[in-house]
Amino acid sequence: MQASDTQVLYTPAQRARRDATAWTLVQGVLAPVQFLIFLVSLYLVVQCLQTGVNTDWALASVVLKTMVLYAIMITGAIWEKVVFGQYLFAPAFFWEDIVSMGVLALHTAYLWVWWQGLWSATDQLLLALAAYMSYGINAAQYIRKLRMARLQKDTSLSPLPSAQASL
Repeated sequence: MQASDTQVLYTPAQRARRDATAWTLVQGVLAPVQFLIFLVSLYLVVQCLQTGVNTDWALASVVLKTMVLYAIMITGAIWEKVVFGQYLFAPAFFWEDIVSMGVLALHTAYLWVWWQGLWSATDQLLLALAAYMSYGINAAQYIRKLRMARLQKDTSLSPLPSAQASL
C-alpha cells in the first residue's frame, strides 16, 4: 500500500502536539516493556499448561502484564486527549480503542477470577491466553497505525509532485 492510499492520521497541529508531548515518549517506552512482559508471561503460561510447573509464576506474570496494560491504557488515553482532544475513540484510533476495550475486559476478567480464586489455575491460564490473543490483535493494529504514520510523515517530507515535474 502506498502512502497516498492511507488515511491521514494527524493534521499538522495534531502531529505537532504528538511530537511535543512527553506522553508520546511514555507510550514509546511502555509499549515495548509491555510486549517483553507479554512474551515472558506467554512462555510461562504455555509452559505451565503443557507441564503443570511454575503455576504461581505463570499466574503472577499475567497479573504483572495486566498492571502494565492498565498503565499503558491510562497514559494512552491521556496521550489521545493531548493529541486529539478526547480521551478515547478519536476517529484516527477508533477501532484500536474499541478492541482495546475488549482487551481490558478480558484482562480484568482474569484479575477477577484470579483474585477471587473462582476458577482452577488451568482455566485461569486459558482465560489469560484468550486475553493475550486479543492483545496480539490490538498490538498488530497499533503497529499498523505506526507504519501508517511513518508513511504519512515520509509523504509530507517529500517534495510535491508539481515541484518534481518542474525540475
